[in-house]
Amino acid sequence: MSKLKKELSPEKREELLRALKARFEKNMNRHKGLEWAKVQAKLEANTEKLWPLNEMERTGGEPDVIGHDTKTGEYIFYDCSAESPKGRRNVCYDREALEARKSNKPENNAIDMAATMGIELLTEEQYRELQNLGNFDTKTSSWVKTPSDIRKLGGAIFADRRYGNVFVYHNSAPSYYGVRGFRGSLRV
Repeated sequence: MSKLKKELSPEKREELLRALKARFEKNMNRHKGLEWAKVQAKLEANTEKLWPLNEMERTGGEPDVIGHDTKTGEYIFYDCSAESPKGRRNVCYDREALEARKSNKPENNAIDMAATMGIELLTEEQYRELQNLGNFDTKTSSWVKTPSDIRKLGGAIFADRRYGNVFVYHNSAPSYYGVRGFRGSLRV
């Protein structure tokens, strides 16, 4: 099986960088003290990271910089769309959950989609960190990386914001809903 070449055309690259720059400048509260020129230089030095960022963008995630790891020098991008990304909803948690469904199977699952996109599902801790930057998932919910002890018992966890608070819930991993997707992260 040949591996697809995951590279953007120069035009698509420029379009993505313009969108990321505009979002960065519009939402300075998410990345106080960081400069776009340094982020862009890091992206241009790591062009293999543009494809996953474009996948985040293409599926409605509206990726934005939410931090900078001073130890590694990496910039951290999260999906910052107001609601769970539209292009990633209606999915169960993982492949095992998808295969466990007898009927009415969704088209995909969160873990495989994230892997294909080259991103990681947000953990519960990262999800709460995101929620400190604004009000996200007030009408939708997002699967979050589920600890293995919960997953072994058939469950998976998701989170959302309701009544001014962030809630983390459980569901059976094979479940899926039109308003539940997943958010991802990428380090560049």
